[in-house]
Amino acid sequence: MAYTTDWQPVDPRIGAQPIQSVSTTQQHPLGTRIRAVDRGSNANGEAEFIYCIGVTNGALGAWAGIFADNGATVLTVADGVYKLIGIMMSVMDATTKYGWCQISGKAVALCLASFADNGDVYLTSTAGSVDDADVAGDYVLNALGASAIATPATGFAEFELMYPSTDDAKDN
Repeated sequence: MAYTTDWQPVDPRIGAQPIQSVSTTQQHPLGTRIRAVDRGSNANGEAEFIYCIGVTNGALGAWAGIFADNGATVLTVADGVYKLIGIMMSVMDATTKYGWCQISGKAVALCLASFADNGDVYLTSTAGSVDDADVAGDYVLNALGASAIATPATGFAEFELMYPSTDDAKDN
């Protein structure tokens, strides 16, 4: 991805796993939350992240359903039930890899081919990606497109996220 950020914790913690790094060993209790500021050239402001365990086929920028009680993730799909949705900050591609998912602030994530600037966000049948095409019941609350697809990189768009992130009140 030709898009760089430099997320630095607002309240630095000794030994904190960097936001955009993945680890094969658990560095924090699952569900730990941290606030960080993007000090990179894109200056995305402040955001919140949650520490999770990866999932098969997890990818940088993938939309993930997060189970806050145990830190597990699943790639989002249409008709899924997710109380919390975040964006993977690294390639958390197996259940033995740990990393951060962004749950609020300006984010960069996967989207489908026709995503438009300022588009509403809907889950799709493509695991881990979203689109702006209206799909009944799959609207992601508190998420809005902040760019069209391919800005800032091919297959990605910018989004504004605000926790909590789904319209489904069911427990997951």
